[in-house]
Amino acid sequence: MSRIGKMPVAVPAGVTVTLGEGNLVTVKGPKGTLTQQFNPAMTLRQEGAEVLVSRPNDEKENRALHGLTRALLHNMVVGVTEGYKKELDINGVGYRAAKEGKKLVLTIGYSHPVEVEEIEGISIEVPNPNHIVISGCDKQAVGQFAAEVREKRPPEPYKGKGIKYTDEVIRRKVGKTGVKK
Repeated sequence: MSRIGKMPVAVPAGVTVTLGEGNLVTVKGPKGTLTQQFNPAMTLRQEGAEVLVSRPNDEKENRALHGLTRALLHNMVVGVTEGYKKELDINGVGYRAAKEGKKLVLTIGYSHPVEVEEIEGISIEVPNPNHIVISGCDKQAVGQFAAEVREKRPPEPYKGKGIKYTDEVIRRKVGKTGVKK
């Protein structure tokens, strides 16, 4: 059995999980509503304040889907209760971020400011010009949006300039040495 797959997903108070036709799951909570279609091979059942995931047999694909389904369901429950966030830092002389309405405006060394439009379900905060906080209830959407913002100017290994995750460690390289005669 999958160690992750056989663990029940606890549903806290204030969260409703609706199991629909063909494993369509809707999770409603204080931070929002998430809906996802799971593989029909998996069996989802609700027992009290828990949701259990089981698989029909021990085929390789079903073993992989067992843990995946449970993990995705757990991420949905955590997302609508606590939410997810990614923090980005901007390093570099003159590099900064600002929020104008629903747009994130980045000044990151190009001849023009780079604008990133805020998408539905994601909120952007800029507490100071060198720090960006991206938050939302969908873990995948938050991570993808943070990756797209980081992609605008990834950190370079010589001076460390660029946009990086707050907890990311940049491996630095030594610059070129002078000619010795």
